[in-house]
Amino acid sequence: MSDISTLGQLLAKSLQPATAKEAEVGLKGIEGQQGFPLSLLHLIDSDKTDPSVRLAAALYFKNLIKRKWIDETGHYQLHSQDIATIKQEIVSLMIRLPDHLQVQIGEAISLIAESEFPELWPGLLDELVARLSPDDMITDKGILKVAHSIFKRWRPLFRSDELFTEIKFVLAKFSQPFLDLLIRVDQLIDQSNEQVSEKQRLTLLFENLLLLIKIYYDLNCQDIPEFFEDHLKQGMAVVHKYLKYTNTLLEDPTEDDEIDLVTDVKISICELIQLYTTRYEEEFHEYIPEFILTVWDLLNNVTAQPKYDILASKGLQFLTAIASTSYATMISDQPALKQITEKIILPNVTLRESDEEMFEDDPIEYTRRDLEGSDSDTRRRAATEFLRALKENSEKVVTQVIMRYINSYLQSFQADPTQWKAKDIAIYLFSAIAAKGSMTNAGVTVTNLLVDVVQFFTTYVAPDLVSKDAHPILKVDAIKYIFIFRNQLTKPQLTEAFPLLSAHFEDDNYVVYTYAAITVEKILSLRDPSNHQRLLFDKNDIPPTVSKGLLMNLFRLMFKKGDTPEKLAENEFLMKCVMRVLLTAEDSLQDATSELLQQLLKVIQIISKNPSNPKFSHYTFESLCVILKSNAANVEVTFQIIKPTMLGLLSQEIQEFIPYTFQILSYCLEIYPKGRPMPEEYAQLVKPLCSPAVWEFRGNISAIARLLSAIVKFSPSLFYDGTHLTPILGVFQKLISSKVNDHLGFELLETILLSIDIQYLQQYLKQIGIIIMSRLQNYRTEKFIKRFIIFLCWLSCLPASRDIENKNHLNSQFAVSFLENVQPGLFGQVLDNFITPHISTFNNLQDKKILIIGMTNLLVENLNSGSVDAQKLISGLGEALKLLMSDSIKNYMNIDENLEILLDLENDEMTFGSSYNQLNIIQTRPSDPVRQIANKDMILQYVKAKLSGFGGFGELLPALQNSNDPELVDALKRLGFVN
Repeated sequence: MSDISTLGQLLAKSLQPATAKEAEVGLKGIEGQQGFPLSLLHLIDSDKTDPSVRLAAALYFKNLIKRKWIDETGHYQLHSQDIATIKQEIVSLMIRLPDHLQVQIGEAISLIAESEFPELWPGLLDELVARLSPDDMITDKGILKVAHSIFKRWRPLFRSDELFTEIKFVLAKFSQPFLDLLIRVDQLIDQSNEQVSEKQRLTLLFENLLLLIKIYYDLNCQDIPEFFEDHLKQGMAVVHKYLKYTNTLLEDPTEDDEIDLVTDVKISICELIQLYTTRYEEEFHEYIPEFILTVWDLLNNVTAQPKYDILASKGLQFLTAIASTSYATMISDQPALKQITEKIILPNVTLRESDEEMFEDDPIEYTRRDLEGSDSDTRRRAATEFLRALKENSEKVVTQVIMRYINSYLQSFQADPTQWKAKDIAIYLFSAIAAKGSMTNAGVTVTNLLVDVVQFFTTYVAPDLVSKDAHPILKVDAIKYIFIFRNQLTKPQLTEAFPLLSAHFEDDNYVVYTYAAITVEKILSLRDPSNHQRLLFDKNDIPPTVSKGLLMNLFRLMFKKGDTPEKLAENEFLMKCVMRVLLTAEDSLQDATSELLQQLLKVIQIISKNPSNPKFSHYTFESLCVILKSNAANVEVTFQIIKPTMLGLLSQEIQEFIPYTFQILSYCLEIYPKGRPMPEEYAQLVKPLCSPAVWEFRGNISAIARLLSAIVKFSPSLFYDGTHLTPILGVFQKLISSKVNDHLGFELLETILLSIDIQYLQQYLKQIGIIIMSRLQNYRTEKFIKRFIIFLCWLSCLPASRDIENKNHLNSQFAVSFLENVQPGLFGQVLDNFITPHISTFNNLQDKKILIIGMTNLLVENLNSGSVDAQKLISGLGEALKLLMSDSIKNYMNIDENLEILLDLENDEMTFGSSYNQLNIIQTRPSDPVRQIANKDMILQYVKAKLSGFGGFGELLPALQNSNDPELVDALKRLGFVN
């Protein structure tokens, strides 16, 4: 593509809401043309182009690389000439771009490097090193940004030979130039003076220094390289110097919020020395004392301005790491503890004016930062973790020291109730020393036996829970105390607290009612300590009137702030509480079903105008699913209520919500009464669901596969002609060819084989087999091989199933003939080369069960057929018997689906985005054809009965006994077949 002006016009239109859709269609229509990505790069590079269009082009280029560079099968999606030219030009381009564009192109380079570097792009590193200069800091900054964008990928990765090969390749070429540049930047900073004319030059030098410190971390994040160990003195001399560095030219004491470059450098240094302390203490030990003193001094002198919050937090995290080393004695004796408490801990847990302003002006951000377990780096959390780490080493001493301060603050408050901050500090400190270990999603599980959590609550905390005059922050402290120590309170105590918490939904303060919602949700999530298979509270503990009142209050609070879609959706904690109350209430709210559905649908319709908070959206759809599931018997009625909204989301193409909509439509059909006609909307969806356009968005794929399966299962006659059958088999072929989605292909195929009359499928079976075998031959993965084996064994288990209607009489003979029709003798080859060698590698309990029963049926039902070599069958059975008798098989009890769902919902680490997010409430489980065989003993009984009832098994025993495999002989003995 060569028309840059047309591309620029389309990107400009994409920035205007009125023309964005039209522009998106236009861009999609030309992005497949050769030269398109290069045209984007030229537009980004043009300083004559409007800055907003250049940024739009950079974002589009980054997303194009993410979507199109390489697919899951390892094939490029861009033209080969474009790929080569991009790799030639992109580094030079990024180096000369402004900072805000460098960020986007740097991310694109990182994405390309994931698949290309170093094997397919070995010249990249040589180009970077060759361009580094001791004097051209502008160019150096661009090069360092590129390097950091590549190397930072290593930080979260698990150790592997492949990873260390890449790191070794980089170290061999980059280590010495890196150190040389670090020392050179240090020299140039020394040569600078503090005249105003030097500010621009110093700024550039510190931008380079910041990148160098980040790269220092990257290169050492997995293991300490020999080069860095050998040059530790040189490297750490520079690092230590800038941890102490100050420069009035670069630091503005009047600026409260914006982090300056010097502070940014110190933050990165704290991260680096924490890495060295926790991972490489043996090599780093001689430098630790001076860093402890420097960080101590830093924390003593850093002001309370918000711009220093992250620095204070990182410094405290370093000292927390020190508390777990042999240097802990430097900070843990009683005199040191007193200094630490007064100079470091108390200043960092005291609420500042900026905190109070955030409490009033940005309450949702205050809540997120304050919430235990949040990702935000706050002074309070870091000081708390430091205090807990100190307590791990000297529990009695630390408890005594801190309790003196707690009592003093409490006395100050009692003497003058206007001193509410004193009580806030006391409660915060008490919570810190009372809890053992770090706070988790499950709350505090172990407490400090030297203090009484319940007595402190009763005496000092509970009054603020009921007082109308208490300061809002003290109300939050009281609610948060229950949140933190919910595991330490008994069910009667929590039952008493519940209405007090619920009353705070009437409070006008945003943080107060939000924390009340968070805590109610966590209380209702508690498990019964006497039986972890049950929740502590159920529908019998909360009357329907109370549940409905809670829900209506929560909706009122959402709509109260919901003057825009963004404001309505900003508080995911309220919607998560709605979901939990609905889960607890189960079917006790049937009388309010229509009203509750209308509230949720109203929320969905509003936020669909701008889906800005993925967590809020997710909990909204989960809540809708709870109502659907609790009212499954009335699905025809509820479907009519939700249908206009669900179909509206599809017609409006609200991409973030489409996967949710497909899942909900699937579930409604899955529970729809089988004797009733299928709603006509489903039949109308088949054609668009099979069209390529809808499959372009990865987030749609799992949900579409489920919906198509539901339609096939409910109305197989819809597919009795080629109009619909051929397209759905095309969907199967697309799924089975994908390394990411091949398991969905097998699930869809299983549904097709079970549902559609075999006479209509017969002509396609050979081609289906060829497609699977082609994948097995050309680009198989371990995941694909295992799923293929389970598919064959699943077919072989079906005659024993009590739950699955097997009208096509699928069985082990069908499994064998399915492959033999592709090529005679093929099943034996698959058995010999894939099934038997992989049997011992299965870990999933349900898979093991299906495998053992399927292999037993394959042997008994096919041994005398003549189509499979007997010895191969015997060998496969032998491996299955060994697996059956192995200690790794403990139990096959049927999955408690409700419990599993609740466990999933307790996981707050869910990732959200435009990709597929599974709705846990209505999730499907892998098909288990022999669900009634629920444990190891029952499997043993089945296998033994099947083999004993097979007349030819006695003739096989000598061959099995003489296999020279002691594990197999032992299995036969334990089964009672041999003495």
